[in-house]
Amino acid sequence: QVQFVESGGGLVQPGGSLRLSCAASGINASDYTMGWYRQAPGNQRELVAGITRDYRTHYSDSVKGRFTISRDNAKNTVYLQMNSLKLEDTAVYYCHPISRVDPWGQGTQVTVSS
Repeated sequence: QVQFVESGGGLVQPGGSLRLSCAASGINASDYTMGWYRQAPGNQRELVAGITRDYRTHYSDSVKGRFTISRDNAKNTVYLQMNSLKLEDTAVYYCHPISRVDPWGQGTQVTVSS
């Protein structure tokens, strides 16, 4: 059974940092382009970062220069380092292969608040 377990979220002040982790099971995440998505209340889920099989990365304009996506294939895990967090980064964050239709994990809540 394919499963994604996100962790590392929390409450942080503006300007702070968090590192999210996504542990995949049931698939080899290294075979896929993996993405980090987020969904804020009342908004659609959006892709904020992706990393290809050969480690090429891409970011949405809203997070470029502040977020860094990485992967550890030996651990079947994808990470999202988030720096200089802003109020508008508040959302539930999910990881998922960009090209598959597997069930989504529960996500991890990131709340940026002063």
